[in-house]
Amino acid sequence: MPKSKVRKKVKEQHHHDQVVEQAEHAHLLKESPSWLAPTMVAAFLAGLIWIVIFYVSSTSYPIPKIGAWNMLIGFGFIGAGFTLATRWH
Repeated sequence: MPKSKVRKKVKEQHHHDQVVEQAEHAHLLKESPSWLAPTMVAAFLAGLIWIVIFYVSSTSYPIPKIGAWNMLIGFGFIGAGFTLATRWH
C-alpha cells in the first residue's frame, strides 16, 4: 500500500528540524578568539596590582592627585576582566 502524503510531509519536517538543530549546535561550539583569555587575565591582574599599589603606598600611588579614585580605576580593570569573561567559551 502506498504511503500517504501526510507521512512524507512529516518526514520532511523532521529532516528540516534536524538540519536546524545541527546548525544551532555548530553555533554553540564556536571557540573564543585567541586574544580573549590573555586580555581577560591581564585586566584582572592589572586591577589587582593597581589596588594593591594603592593600599601599600598609603593611598599615594599609582596616580597621586586623584586619591581614592584609584580604587575606581582598579575596579574598572577588574570589571573589564569580568566583561571579557562572559564572552569566553
